[in-house]
Amino acid sequence: MITIEPTSVEAELSAPTLTRFLNRARAAIGLRGAVDVLLTTDRTLRQLNKSFRGKDKPTDVLSFPAPTAFAKKHAGDLAISIETAARQAKAFAHPTQDEVKILILHGLLHLAGEDHETDKGEMATREAALRRELHLPATLIERTTQTTTKKHITTTLGPRKTTKKTSQSTKKSTTRGGK
Repeated sequence: MITIEPTSVEAELSAPTLTRFLNRARAAIGLRGAVDVLLTTDRTLRQLNKSFRGKDKPTDVLSFPAPTAFAKKHAGDLAISIETAARQAKAFAHPTQDEVKILILHGLLHLAGEDHETDKGEMATREAALRRELHLPATLIERTTQTTTKKHITTTLGPRKTTKKTSQSTKKSTTRGGK
C-alpha cells in the first residue's frame, strides 16, 4: 500500500501507478510479502532517521524490514521523502514520480537483505539490471559512482565533490549539498 502525505512540494504522484510499480519491482526482486510505503516530508524522514539510525538528518529513503516471523506476509516498510525526491528528480532532469520509483526499488533491495554499504558491488549490479528491466533512469548507486570510457565521471550525493575530467584537463569541480 502506498500512502502519500501532503507536503510543501507540488508533485504529481499517482498512488495506483506507484502501487503497480511496487508490485512489479517486488516480483522482479523475488521479495515475498507485502510492503507498505509512506511518502512524506523531509521532517518526518529526519525524525525516523534519528530515531532508528541515530542520524539527525533527513534522507531520501529508509527501509524497515519486518521480523523474520512475519516476512512471508509482510516484508517490511519504506519511508520516502517526497521533498528530497523532488530535488533529486530536478537535479537529474526526470519526473518526481520516476525518482520515487528509483527510491522504492532501492528500498526494496534493502528489504531483500542487500546492503551497498557492506557488499562488494553486488547490490549496485543487481539494482542496475533491475532498473533497466523496469525502465527506470539511473539508480542511486549508479549516480554515486559512474564511469564511462571516454570520460571519468565521479558523482557523489552528499557534501563531497563532484568532478568531471577528460584526459586533457579538469573541466568542472563543484560541491552539491544533500544527504
